[in-house]
Amino acid sequence: MSREEDKLRMLKLTEELDYHSHKYYVENSPEISDFEFDALLRELQELEERYPEYADPNSPTKRVGSDLTSAFGSVEHRFAMQSLSNTYSSEELGEWVDRITREIGEVEFVCELKFDGTAISLTYENGALSRAVTRGDGQRGDDVTNNVRTIRTVPLHLRGEDYPALFEIRGEIIMPYASFDRLNREREAQGEPLLANPRNAAAGTLKQQSSQIVARRGLDCTLYQLAGDNLPFATHVENLEAARRWGFKISDHTAVCRSREEIERFIAFWDRERKNLPYATDGVVIKVNSYAHQRQLGSTAKAPRWAVAYKFQAERALTRLRSVDFQVGRTGAITPVANLDPVQLAGTIVKRASIHNADQIALLDIRIGDMVYVEKGGEIIPKITEVELSERDENSRPFEYITHCPECGSELVRYEGEAKHYCPNASGCKPQIVGRIEHFVKRKAMDIEGLGGETIELLWENGLIRNISDIYYLDPVQLAALPRLGEKSAANILEGARLSKEVAFERVLFALGIRFVGETTAKYLASHFRTLDAIAHASVEELSEAEEVGSKIADAIVEYFASEENLQIIERLRSAGLQFEVKDKIRESNALEGKSVVISGKFAGMSRDDMKALVEKHGGRNLAAVSANVDFVVAGDNMGPAKRQKAEKLGVRIIDESEFMAMIASAQRIEPTVEAEPKELAQKVADKPIQGTLF
Repeated sequence: MSREEDKLRMLKLTEELDYHSHKYYVENSPEISDFEFDALLRELQELEERYPEYADPNSPTKRVGSDLTSAFGSVEHRFAMQSLSNTYSSEELGEWVDRITREIGEVEFVCELKFDGTAISLTYENGALSRAVTRGDGQRGDDVTNNVRTIRTVPLHLRGEDYPALFEIRGEIIMPYASFDRLNREREAQGEPLLANPRNAAAGTLKQQSSQIVARRGLDCTLYQLAGDNLPFATHVENLEAARRWGFKISDHTAVCRSREEIERFIAFWDRERKNLPYATDGVVIKVNSYAHQRQLGSTAKAPRWAVAYKFQAERALTRLRSVDFQVGRTGAITPVANLDPVQLAGTIVKRASIHNADQIALLDIRIGDMVYVEKGGEIIPKITEVELSERDENSRPFEYITHCPECGSELVRYEGEAKHYCPNASGCKPQIVGRIEHFVKRKAMDIEGLGGETIELLWENGLIRNISDIYYLDPVQLAALPRLGEKSAANILEGARLSKEVAFERVLFALGIRFVGETTAKYLASHFRTLDAIAHASVEELSEAEEVGSKIADAIVEYFASEENLQIIERLRSAGLQFEVKDKIRESNALEGKSVVISGKFAGMSRDDMKALVEKHGGRNLAAVSANVDFVVAGDNMGPAKRQKAEKLGVRIIDESEFMAMIASAQRIEPTVEAEPKELAQKVADKPIQGTLF
């Protein structure tokens, strides 16, 4: 055969293999034998070896994976991957349905099973898979394209011709029970620790450096949501059916419901039948079917208002409590953990369970030797929910909670309003210090490559690290000399530390590990105060002016910066070159220069976050609470009556959305003088369709 004939043969083989792969793995209706399929695959492999220049990146031969290792690049989502709000009762579900119908009127809902795996976003260009990205933080995720190519139920090329030229489809990578059981049998035979559950196994497999390993583990992928600018249909169901025609694996367990009663019947059925499924599912997702209605309902900063997840009641099992261990967290919080007789629960063997705190132990009257009920809901570690008193030994004695830290021996304290006991020895209790370091280096904080839990323990044991600032003053020679490290690993750690100096201020603030200051609160604090020094010198009252910051969080921040040890650590971090202030965004005008603005209510043109972004772009400052320091309030629909009353009482000007937009539209634009941040926290809702702003 000529070169051109071989090239055409490669195209033909690719088409045939894609077709037969879909028939076997998606439709479960093979048309040829495994032997015939393998023969076609070998022929294609031989041709690709002969003509590597003609090899398709999405060739069926990629299904077997590669033993080459690769780092996962970070990719910004074209459309944010939001989370879902959860509901756990019929009453809560009814309230959600009632709110939708009050706002929209009669609507169609779509009920789908909620798969217990790891979320994925697939991008297709001109009918070919171009990228697969994990959810990550919702704004950015990891590029795992090479690994996803090995999953047989992910089409490498689409069927038909009516798909958009560019679109994304979201779904769940899952590990079926059969694959999970086989993997754990292999690990047991090799003396490796068993994996906890299929969800964790799927997530861990997807992040394997070798796609060859991924290919062997038997992952599956079910898709449930399209995102794009020009989707072919106006409803969710119609687009899913189109996706099925294009070759995607779409769940057969989906129903259109037109009432709360129909939704509840769907939930009740699958709450019973889920035990017969070959994969894990932990609930039902209910969505508004119409995209027009979805756009009308909009989203919060975290989740769409047009979808909700109903979580099934957790399964429970009866087993015996043998003993209780006490763990010390990075904040000094003491967590009791029960050691149990092994018991099968929700597809896994359970040996340990959380008991939360002393109050919970007392409430349930848990005693060593008791037969206890264990539940496993959304938590990785199950929890004890009840004691079977009929099985209690008559000689059992009430449980006595510890009074001193099991690690350092310090007397435990219990703060007002807190359920947990705490070890107050923050500077001398090893688990606290190591925990703070682990928190500091994790991905959503400073993201320092090479510094995992084991390595941090190694550095601690060898006296190279005692607090987070020590990371930036590590000696390369001492580091390389440590067992199990060497020069290459040491260099990776030092390079990771160097790169982390460019991490944005909001993440640095989160990384410090201030009590109650999570990712979102850190963003609000950074936006409000702009610098670490401003936060450090703010009073409780001033801190409480920032959005999402109440008195509890404000007290914790003041307490943190009152510590001389913390201040010394911060100065060392400052000297190391970390980002302690917000880099300015591009300013479009000075229309709001020196103005303090409160945005409140719901707006027709854009989200509240978008409105706040506009305030900053035009030189203004966003405040969360109405006070005498506020220049004006931009009031949308459903503005809180308390805010309006306070503004009126203080004589603060109240304007509507149109007045605000006119104010900034009339302003003279200015040329940007600073570099824009890589990404903004908010995206213009008006510029992007709602079907893209999804989990």
